[in-house]
Amino acid sequence: MAAVKIATWNINSVRLRRNLAARFLRRHQPDVLCLQETKCPDELFPAETFKSLGYVHQAINGQKGYHGVAILSRLPFQRTEKFVLCEKSDCRHVAVALEAGLVLHNFYVPAGGDIPDPDVNPKFAHKLAFLRELGDRFERARDGRHAPMALVGDLNVAPLENDVWSHKQLLKVVSHTPAEVELLARAQRAFDWHDVTRIFVPQEEKIYSWWSYRNQDWRASDRGRRLDHIWVSPGLKGAVSGHAIMKDMRDWQLASDHVPVMATITL
Repeated sequence: MAAVKIATWNINSVRLRRNLAARFLRRHQPDVLCLQETKCPDELFPAETFKSLGYVHQAINGQKGYHGVAILSRLPFQRTEKFVLCEKSDCRHVAVALEAGLVLHNFYVPAGGDIPDPDVNPKFAHKLAFLRELGDRFERARDGRHAPMALVGDLNVAPLENDVWSHKQLLKVVSHTPAEVELLARAQRAFDWHDVTRIFVPQEEKIYSWWSYRNQDWRASDRGRRLDHIWVSPGLKGAVSGHAIMKDMRDWQLASDHVPVMATITL
């Protein structure tokens, strides 16, 4: 049996924040780091920075300027895979099968823009379609849900009342609208995924992983949302032995507006 520590982080430009990522890796030593919003084509990804720290196994799916995901690992891969959803090659997914015995999916769900109306906002329509297709995909794969699998990433939805600073005030704000919440819940039910954060943190307790740049003193206002998630397949629910949201990293100079979420899984 082996314990595998996994971290997920929307880094909001991997080239801009490569030094922060290196600092995080040196300090916390995850076995695998999943990044979203790398904003970097594959050929310009700072691969050597992470290889020098021992993360020699890398699965990268990026493009110029927007989106992008990557998996950096000290553990070898058996294979890698990239999904295309909504017929858009916009670099929002990469998956690996670790030789340690875990299949790991890394997603960056579309943010959805500002207006929560798919008829007038194409970005929100895309987000709903993406979540719907994600649920369809997991329904088709449901027979495989007892295999050791994990899903991580910036899912851009805060699903529960205490995943946002004010449930009532955010019901009509993109990331917490009923339409998004239901589609994400459907995707979760389709594969019987377990939400690792809420295994460790009761639903009655507020917990966030993102704080807007618009708040001058983010810690004082604490108007956050839990947009970053780690889910595990049913057989791994009892195998998760640790969890942390690295809130203090929001104070780092040149910080992302997201902070890493980590979990330890025993395989």
